[in-house]
Amino acid sequence: MFGLDWGGKDFERHVASDNRECVMTTEQALVIVGASLAGAKAAEAARATGFDGRVVLVGDEDQLPYERPPLSKAVLRGEAAPEETRVHDPGFYADQDIELLTGRSVEALDVEHQHVRLDDGETLPYTAAILAVGAAPRRLDIPGADLGGVHYLRSVHDSTALQDAIRQAGRVAVIGAGWIGSEVAASAKQMGADVVIVHPAPVPLQRVLGDEIGEVFRQLHADNGVTLRMGTEVAEIRGSNRNGGNGGDRGHAAEVVLSDGTVEAADLVVVGIGVTPRIELAVDAGLKVEDGVVVDEYLQTSVASVYAAGDIASAWHPHYGRHLRVEHWANALNQGLAAGANAAGRHDAYTRLPYFFTDQYDLGMEYVGYGDPRDTVVVRGSLADREFIAFWHRDGVVTAAMNVNIWDVVDDLRGIAASERAIDPARLADPSVALSELASA
Repeated sequence: MFGLDWGGKDFERHVASDNRECVMTTEQALVIVGASLAGAKAAEAARATGFDGRVVLVGDEDQLPYERPPLSKAVLRGEAAPEETRVHDPGFYADQDIELLTGRSVEALDVEHQHVRLDDGETLPYTAAILAVGAAPRRLDIPGADLGGVHYLRSVHDSTALQDAIRQAGRVAVIGAGWIGSEVAASAKQMGADVVIVHPAPVPLQRVLGDEIGEVFRQLHADNGVTLRMGTEVAEIRGSNRNGGNGGDRGHAAEVVLSDGTVEAADLVVVGIGVTPRIELAVDAGLKVEDGVVVDEYLQTSVASVYAAGDIASAWHPHYGRHLRVEHWANALNQGLAAGANAAGRHDAYTRLPYFFTDQYDLGMEYVGYGDPRDTVVVRGSLADREFIAFWHRDGVVTAAMNVNIWDVVDDLRGIAASERAIDPARLADPSVALSELASA
C-alpha cells in the first residue's frame, strides 16, 4: 500500500530507458493520467486528504477537465455553454498547487521505475499514479462508416460539431439506442430535426432495463415523432454528393441501409454503440486487465503504486461480490475521489452503489443499484403516465430501483437496494407503503 512520508525532497539522477538523462525524485508525487472528471476529482481529493507532495494531472484534450453528461443534452441543444461543464473553476488548479498539463498525452507507464513518459519524451516520476483515462467510442465497422456526416459523441468538441451538423441536417439517423443514442435522438428531435433510431433490440436500453421498462422509452420516442427501426442493424451507409446525385461523390452520408433491406434517408449519422475502456497503457505496463483495469475495493491495481478510477476501472464491489465496470458520471466522480484519497494514504473501500440518470424530452429518471434485466420487475405507479418507480428483484431481494418523474426518493431507493433483505413484492408495488419504511425495515 502506498504510504506517505511528508518529509523533505531527495533527488537522484538516473538514466532513462531512451538513454536520455533525467531527474528522478523520491519526493512524494502523485501523477494522474487523464484530466477527466475522475482525474480532476482524484486531484481534488488528494489535496483535501492532506497530501502536500507534487500533484500532476495530465490530459490529452486541450480543455480544462469537464463533465460529459451535458454533452448529449444541454450543450448539444445549445442551452448551456461548454464552459459550464467544467469540473472546477479555472483558478482551482493553481490555488491547489495542481500542475495541469492539457493537450499532452502519456505514452508509457513504467511501473518498475515509477514514472510516466509524455509525448515529448519528458518523464514524470511518481510515488503513486492513478489511471483515469476513461473510454473511447466503439467504432462502426461497415461500408461507408468513414463518410462525411458520420459522427461520434465523446468530447466537448464532438458535441459542438454535432450541434452545428444537426441544425444543418435534413434527416438524422442515430445508430444505437443505449444511453448516448437515446439522449442524442431526444436532443436532435427537440432541436427540430427529423430523426430515425436504428437498434438491434426490440426496445431501447434493453440490456440494462429489460423489455418491460425499455418499452417505456420506445413509446416515449414514438410519441415525440421519432421513427423507430428496432430489431435491425445498419449494414451500410451510402454516400452522395452534396447536390443530391446518388452514386457520384461518395464523400458524404446520404442514406443508411438496414440489415432487413430497408433504406432510410439520412445525411447525418450519429453512432452510439457503446465504448471500450482505454486500457493500452495498462496492458503495456503489465497491469492485470480483464474487462478494464482490474482493481480491488480500494481501487488499487495489481501494482501497489498504481490506482484506477472511472470508466477504465473494473473494481471489486463488496456488496455484489464481483468486479464491476460502470460507465456513468457518478461512478467517475466518486471513484475519482476515492482513488485520490487512497493514493494519498487513506485505505477506504469503495462501496457506493452504482447510480445513473437520464433526461429525455419530459422524462427524467434516476437508477440505483446493479440489476439484471432478467430479474423480476415490480412497478409502483403508472408506466403509461411515465410516473413510476420500478424495482428489480430476485426472490424479493432488490437488486436495483429506478424512479421516473418522481423525485426526492433516491436515498430511500438506495437503502432498499443496499439492504439485501427479502421484501414482499406486493409491498414494493403498494404506494401506501412508505419507501422509507421499506428502506429501514
